[in-house]
Amino acid sequence: MTDLRHYDVIVSPAVTEKSTMASENNQVIFNVARKANKPEIKAAVEALFNVKVTGVNTHVRKGKVKRFRGTIGRQSDVKKAIVTLAEGHSIDIATGL
Repeated sequence: MTDLRHYDVIVSPAVTEKSTMASENNQVIFNVARKANKPEIKAAVEALFNVKVTGVNTHVRKGKVKRFRGTIGRQSDVKKAIVTLAEGHSIDIATGL
């Protein structure tokens, strides 16, 4: 039985050109909750995808100030996790959960 808190930790996969290149090195990039720490992220990925995680690196992308029709708005901060998988394990992002 998967703990429902794991779904709160992993927000979405980050599908970018950089994340596609990282997949060649057995890495997957996820947008995660701002308060999530590395052990929680590791436990969530292992439980949800049935894979072995060897490392988790995180960073916070600060929100940008953008203009739309003269009105100033601000994008929210996004925390990303770069999850390194053990040899032989992989996650297919296209299938979803």
